[in-house]
Amino acid sequence: MKTPDGRECKYFYGDYYRGREHEECRLLKAHDIPWTPDLCAACPVPDILRANACTYMELRPVLQRSLLPPWKRQVRVTAFCRKTSRPVAEPEVGCGECHTLPEAFLHIGDDHP
Repeated sequence: MKTPDGRECKYFYGDYYRGREHEECRLLKAHDIPWTPDLCAACPVPDILRANACTYMELRPVLQRSLLPPWKRQVRVTAFCRKTSRPVAEPEVGCGECHTLPEAFLHIGDDHP
């Protein structure tokens, strides 16, 4: 479903049936973090989901205040791989062990005739 800022996110839910206007972020709700629509604008989750669709990766959100401007709340995300049982440094790329690259990508830059 599309977030209030127009990006696709599987965790955003909106119920508009028969005049209802209920919206929520199910990722934040699962971690007991209060959600407001302005959090979607700078949220990294839609970009992470678009870059990496690994079923073993678990996202863990944290709400932080930014330094500039100091009153603005932002969502920060850490990732954890359930298959390898370790943290993921770059959620957009993944842990590197769940999904191996195809052989064609391993030889990029090599001179083949």
